[in-house]
Amino acid sequence: MSDVTRLLQDAYAGDPRAAAELLPLVYDELRRLAAHRLAGERNSYTLQPTALIHEAWLRISGDDERS
Repeated sequence: MSDVTRLLQDAYAGDPRAAAELLPLVYDELRRLAAHRLAGERNSYTLQPTALIHEAWLRISGDDERS
């Protein structure tokens, strides 16, 4: 089992440390995917790849206080 899979399982089981360990492992790949996805958007689109990842991470990790 990969580290990412183990950490995802641990996070799902409620281990708060798992999410903190998971982000550094997947951050670069998530940013690359976000940049690729946003490259096809119009030039006036103001969301940057880093901001997109941070917003998504807040929602995924349950730290989004606005919801």
